[in-house]
Amino acid sequence: MTSEQIFAGTALIVVLAVGSQILAGRLRLPGIILLLPAGFAAGALTDDVHPDKLLGPAFSPLVSLAVAIILYDAGLELDLRRLTGDARRTVVRLIWIGTLLTWPIAALAAAPLLDISTQSAAMLGVILIVSGPTVVGPLLNFVRPGGELRRILLWEGSLIDAVGGVLGALVFAALESGYRVSPGSAALHVLSSAGVGIAGGVLGAGVLWLLLSRVGLGEILGTTTQLAAVVGIAAGCNVLRDDAGLIAAIIMGVAMATLADLPVRRPFFETLVSLIIGVLFVSISATVAPVSLRHVVLPALGLTAVLVLVARPVVAALSTFGSDLERRERCFLGWMAPRGIVAASTAATFSASLVDKGIGGAEKILPATFIVIVTTVLLYGLSAVPVARRLQVTGSTRSRPLLVGGDPWVVALGRAFLEAGLEVLMWAGEPDQRDRIRAAGLELAPGELLATAAGKGAELEGITSVLLLTNQDDFNALAAVLLQREDGPEVYRLAERAQGRGVVAPFLDGEVLFARGLSSAVLAGRHRAGAAIRVHPGQPPPAKGHDLLFTVDENGRLRPATSRAGFEPSPGGYAITLGPGGADLRGEPV
Repeated sequence: MTSEQIFAGTALIVVLAVGSQILAGRLRLPGIILLLPAGFAAGALTDDVHPDKLLGPAFSPLVSLAVAIILYDAGLELDLRRLTGDARRTVVRLIWIGTLLTWPIAALAAAPLLDISTQSAAMLGVILIVSGPTVVGPLLNFVRPGGELRRILLWEGSLIDAVGGVLGALVFAALESGYRVSPGSAALHVLSSAGVGIAGGVLGAGVLWLLLSRVGLGEILGTTTQLAAVVGIAAGCNVLRDDAGLIAAIIMGVAMATLADLPVRRPFFETLVSLIIGVLFVSISATVAPVSLRHVVLPALGLTAVLVLVARPVVAALSTFGSDLERRERCFLGWMAPRGIVAASTAATFSASLVDKGIGGAEKILPATFIVIVTTVLLYGLSAVPVARRLQVTGSTRSRPLLVGGDPWVVALGRAFLEAGLEVLMWAGEPDQRDRIRAAGLELAPGELLATAAGKGAELEGITSVLLLTNQDDFNALAAVLLQREDGPEVYRLAERAQGRGVVAPFLDGEVLFARGLSSAVLAGRHRAGAAIRVHPGQPPPAKGHDLLFTVDENGRLRPATSRAGFEPSPGGYAITLGPGGADLRGEPV
């Protein structure tokens, strides 16, 4: 390819990746629904968007490293402390039962439907056992199921990808060698790959822990250090064993998420991962030639039907047998198994080599995988919400605020939210504040603030808004900037103590809570002097001497009082105010 074609192809891939994600966000659709057609159309209509030609032999290794980065990022949202008991047993069963059943069911169905050889069917079957956080996560954002059900699906989607990658490499090695692999050698290959991946993951997690906790790296170096560690460890593991780097990446992510008080969630890293996901989907779908779909579409749709209607329900039923999950939750597990980036990358990596080896039907592996990915994402994407509503597994539509701070008045506010029927989560940095929160019977968020309040952490906890209520104005202002995301919870902070006071607070934007003059010092002082936070049923207008803090409508939606928002009474809700202590017929003090 000429340099002009390389420039044009690279630019088109990046622009299509970002543009598709922007449009998907505006349409409230999972990004993959637009990324795959965009890449396919670009590959069909131009001669420039062909990453296998742009990168040559480097394409497959770069795809593998990119997937490792994605899996590391997914692992950062998988805190082992939050996966316990029955949920952990269910995840383990979904992994091994899903692998042992989905693989042969997919292979047995693919051979006659697609008219391919047993070898190609075995390769396609192992490719299709994976799911993936890149598609499961966005779909769950629309459904918002209960916390345990959500954790099970996210853990399964992340872990099965690493298992599928290793098994895919094993099957490819067996086919490439002409079946000169004994069962003992195959078992040794799997165990050695797992051993290399686990060792690499432990080593990488240890290095990252040392650098992030002891060296004191800043925002920029902390992000680039994680990127370098993941790429270096994954590449080293892949040199020793094919796709062992995927195991190492997911272990590193889980380890860093589980270790307490490590600032691993970086906005730039999340931005980089979003770009990588978009570029990968566009690049891989661009390699699917339209002519290759001619005799594959209908058989691949039949294969998808087998996976959706037979394989997944059976796997879910066996994996949840005897568990604490309710029947409706088990049914939803049986209706959620979209295929994603690891299936696409594995098919793109191995199919061309199998075609060169003369394996019958190998040319159908990539287009069939493409059809299965598109169909499952569309099917689950369009049906997940109505199915979840029918099964009544959607999460509560009531607000769940995260209160940051542990002063007595903040704890009293948390108790007021509970009285108004809201679920409350609190976070505080000081030990005495955390003890005060526990003593009040309020739920305390584990780990660091960014891990809880941003990205998938907020999604897992069901957080709808973040209220920054500490007595440190600059902390509140900076945290508001870091936590503000386009698709994240709403973020509010207290006003600074005095106009223009503070190092950064006066110079940063952000939604400021309450009426003018109600700073943390004023609120804490009034509370110490005997003022009480009260919950008034029916949302009456604030009485004289009472400052309106929040309203809760009849649907449980929390609305903070700000300098911009006026009072909107709602007969079926509550008003939460700060006013004089003592008897008050319209609201009990908290």
